[in-house]
Amino acid sequence: MLGFDLGSLQLNEEMRKFLLELSIRLGLFIIGTTLSPLFGRTLPFVFWWLLRLARRFVSIDIASVYSDFVRPVRNALVTVGTLIFITLCLNVLEKYSRLYQFLGFFIYLALAVSIAWFASRVAQRVIRLYAVDLVQKSGGQVNEIALVFETLTNVVIVLFAIVVFAQGLQLNLVALSASIGIGGVAVAFAARQALERLVGTIELFLDRPYQPGEYIQVNFNPYSEDVYGRVESIGLRSTKIRTAGRNTLVIVPNSIMAGKHIENISRGKKVVAMLYLDFSRPLEEAEKALVKRVVIESTSAFWGIEKANTRIRFSPLENGIGTRVRINFFLTSSGEDSLNLRKRLVELADREIARQLSTYNLNFSTPEPMVYIDSPMTI
Repeated sequence: MLGFDLGSLQLNEEMRKFLLELSIRLGLFIIGTTLSPLFGRTLPFVFWWLLRLARRFVSIDIASVYSDFVRPVRNALVTVGTLIFITLCLNVLEKYSRLYQFLGFFIYLALAVSIAWFASRVAQRVIRLYAVDLVQKSGGQVNEIALVFETLTNVVIVLFAIVVFAQGLQLNLVALSASIGIGGVAVAFAARQALERLVGTIELFLDRPYQPGEYIQVNFNPYSEDVYGRVESIGLRSTKIRTAGRNTLVIVPNSIMAGKHIENISRGKKVVAMLYLDFSRPLEEAEKALVKRVVIESTSAFWGIEKANTRIRFSPLENGIGTRVRINFFLTSSGEDSLNLRKRLVELADREIARQLSTYNLNFSTPEPMVYIDSPMTI
């Protein structure tokens, strides 16, 4: 009986200590939870002081940055700060795993959701205040590109929120993913097409093979004619093409458009380079043929010049003594940089023509420098 009484007393003593420690930890947790809103409300002021500190190193307008990014999301920032303080207070209950897991599920879930909401709003403001300006300067479609950026950012934010929730509850994401098994494979397979279209959209916006309003030609079936029409819009999922003639609307997933050979008709640009050569005496027929041969041979070594469309015309000078030769070079290009390169090649061809004609003692002068006439490709 004495041993039983001692054992009961010892058990009661341990239970009393356990309950006392649990009560103290619960009390600290409750006190911390009660004070957590005060911590949350101080975060906007912390950001204000951080901006003042950053101004010492970077030239920024504190009032403008605070007004654009902190004040509109002040309530969300306060909520995030409050929940962060509560999660810190939750560590006092880590010794009691079941209670910690039970309370932590709701607390970390609320924290993950609030972080995702706060980060999404901040990212949205950054994209619409800064990325939109960059897109407008590059000539892109603001609404669609902003939508792509926002979607990708939200995906990253959601993944980060999941990691925060799992780490807070000390869950093994690798083991959890493996435990999903066939269900996870099925979900991944179902989302594969959506992911492919999203990747295709990113490729189109980065490469920009076409823009809304431009005319393109693309083949979707090797056994049928090419689709020719005007790009109506480039969405997050698909591209809409208004076909010429039939005036029907073709909706093509961006994943398919990203893998097709696309001919952009609107960006085709033709430039006519005009060069005048004035000879001091009338040229004979054999000399005219020699001039034509020299011009063709001189330009054959330079790419970017449509040799089949090169035009050479002979006419008498105004004084009737000499002969004027007008040479038209046709250049085609899809971009300004490549067009400038072709112009440079034409100038090199001009020097080669002068060098070869001088070897035949055909002296001439250039009354004016080479003239470039820009004209769009006919559609």
